[in-house]
Amino acid sequence: MYTDFFKSFTDQTEKTLEPFFKFNKILTKNVEVLTELQLGSMRAYSDIGLSQMKAASDVKDAATMAAYSTQQLTTLSKLSQQMIDDSNRLQAIAKEFKDDVEKLTTDNLSTVTPA
Repeated sequence: MYTDFFKSFTDQTEKTLEPFFKFNKILTKNVEVLTELQLGSMRAYSDIGLSQMKAASDVKDAATMAAYSTQQLTTLSKLSQQMIDDSNRLQAIAKEFKDDVEKLTTDNLSTVTPA
């Protein structure tokens, strides 16, 4: 008698908590992907900054200053492209997270709502 009661209680508890476990997995995956994006972006921006510092330290005269100024335009273009790429990746991550949560919600509503 008690065995059936505990088995039923355990089954109901697992069924009730299953959406929370699924949401936690989705959230954990999203945080992991966002962290990887941030680390990659930080590395790229740091590389750009360091290369600019090195290039600035090489300026010795008017000719190297002119070359450095020309390189600044290329660097700004590269930086702008990096920011656009990061923004696009962030939008894709947000959309995937939204889609996953919507699917989880729809799946759970279909199990709760009578047919």
